[in-house]
Amino acid sequence: MSAVLAPARPRVAAPPRPRRLAVRTAQLVTGAVVLAALWHVHLDWTGLRELPGDVVHYLRLMFAHPDWSKLPYALQQTWVSVQMAWLGALLGVVVSTVLGIPAAQGVGPLWLRLPLRAVFAVIRAVPEVIIAIVILTVTGLTPFTGALALAIGGIGTHAKWTYETIEAVPGGTAEAVRAAGGTLLETARWGLWPEAAPELLSLALYRFELNVRTSAILGLIGVGGVGDLLTGYTQYRQWDAVGVLIVVVVVVTMAIDAVSGALRRRITKGARARVVDGTE
Repeated sequence: MSAVLAPARPRVAAPPRPRRLAVRTAQLVTGAVVLAALWHVHLDWTGLRELPGDVVHYLRLMFAHPDWSKLPYALQQTWVSVQMAWLGALLGVVVSTVLGIPAAQGVGPLWLRLPLRAVFAVIRAVPEVIIAIVILTVTGLTPFTGALALAIGGIGTHAKWTYETIEAVPGGTAEAVRAAGGTLLETARWGLWPEAAPELLSLALYRFELNVRTSAILGLIGVGGVGDLLTGYTQYRQWDAVGVLIVVVVVVTMAIDAVSGALRRRITKGARARVVDGTE
């Protein structure tokens, strides 16, 4: 019997070894930038070694014997910060949604999308504190200034979230509305909004969470709220009052995050299914 010859396997060439030159160059450039940054900031290494001890010292001053008589006023100013955050989120989300939907690809024309996205990019590049400093020359040092700064500063980021969410929506319904002769507004209302609404509402709540934290920072420039109060107590070295403020801010922020996170999960995932026992 003749032996059955197995078919010869084709020779597979080994893949070329990856070139490490680009990776090594990027690592060297990154290391050089870090070293140059450390050199130019003139770090005080002695003070850096003493930093843990200083942190423990000031934590003891703030929390060893907090002045709880300041608690009602701290709660009042924290509520002012929450009001600024809510108003800023409301204004910013409305404007971002109205402008973000036409900026989505496949919704607005090119001559409209590009200018809108450029405006959003410019707003994202400017911190809320800078926006508040510009606004306060007109509105003064009031909580409304902080709310406007939060609203304008949030437009850049939230509008980007909006058009990215719209672009992720399946286009079948929107195409059907356009094929039926629907306008841009009708396409957004009936073809895109029903699918994107849960995600956009979740992002709106997240915007409010971010504004609560940022409102405390805006208070440092004097627009009111807990940040303004914190600046005053810190300048006069009233560490026992500073400790009370920090406790209030942390507790209120964590509570808002917990409630907002639960609402966002309910919006995006729906209610949890409950197992119903049919036996009586």
